[in-house]
Amino acid sequence: MKILVCISQVPDTTTKVAFSDNNTHFSAQGVTFIINPYDEWYALVRALELKESGAATAVHLVTVGKVDAEPVIRKALALGGDEAIRIDADPNDTYAIAAQIAEYAKANAYDLVLCGKESIDYNNGVVSAMLAELLDMNYIGFASGITIENGTATVKREVEGGEETDTCTLPLVISCQKGVAEARIPNMRGIMAARTKPLKVLPAAPIQPLSHIDSYELPPAKTGVKMIAADNMDELVSLLHNEAKVI
Repeated sequence: MKILVCISQVPDTTTKVAFSDNNTHFSAQGVTFIINPYDEWYALVRALELKESGAATAVHLVTVGKVDAEPVIRKALALGGDEAIRIDADPNDTYAIAAQIAEYAKANAYDLVLCGKESIDYNNGVVSAMLAELLDMNYIGFASGITIENGTATVKREVEGGEETDTCTLPLVISCQKGVAEARIPNMRGIMAARTKPLKVLPAAPIQPLSHIDSYELPPAKTGVKMIAADNMDELVSLLHNEAKVI
């Protein structure tokens, strides 16, 4: 079984967000980029566990991005991926990202495609479902547990009030969330090995995005905390009704 893991590059959560060109572009100046945690901690690690158990023969990584994404994909290789593919395109539209990955995956016959449930920058959570549609594969989202046996996946999902268990034959696309695996840290051997593992750069397919960003806008700045004396309940009630809009 061959597994393809989708990897996205995102800003570190400590990043101070800033925009340039009249608020039309995210400013990458001084930003530390990381592997999207849902891709790294859950999708990638579960794929590696499946390979270690003998259920999979190869774990390949794919990302859509420019050359600045290569350090991130190298880290994914250091965790244990066998080879990586970078599709040389700007990852600015979710449909275009899914379509670029689908063009590659169609030509390489993967049995299982794993994605994180969403990226922590835009939080769209739609690339995995789009990818399944474009590949004409079944899709199970928000998995908290995955086992593979005899060409059939058993997938656990958290649902309101309980847990759901689904079974589906491969090939299959699954998006992963907390619970599906435990995060790992690359060791020195993995880091050294990643330097020589294949990282293929493929030209972008001629795919037109379906959306574009007109502008960005920061949320309103947080206001200061108002302290109310413990014996002044009338003022507290007034503020809750008139400023906090509590009815």
